[in-house]
Amino acid sequence: MDSFEVGDKEVLLAHLDGGEVVATQAICPHQQIELVEGSLEKTTLTCRAHLWTFDLATCLGINPGHATLARYPVKVDGDDIYVDPDGDTPKTARS
Repeated sequence: MDSFEVGDKEVLLAHLDGGEVVATQAICPHQQIELVEGSLEKTTLTCRAHLWTFDLATCLGINPGHATLARYPVKVDGDDIYVDPDGDTPKTARS
């Protein structure tokens, strides 16, 4: 997992178990913490600040369940990964 500037957005790229590549917003919707500083276990991303968790297979919140992450369309072509940063809008959430 790593983060990159794509267009005017910071995007988190994660390579999940099973080979899927997911692109999502790089900032936690809770308190604007860099998600790359968290941990990824299988498909579960945990933010380091308040331990909010997200299922990167769906970009839905696990804890809390009302939180979501933007998910950007991804195309993998050989060693190249293309992300459409306009394919979604970064989300925000409150506790």
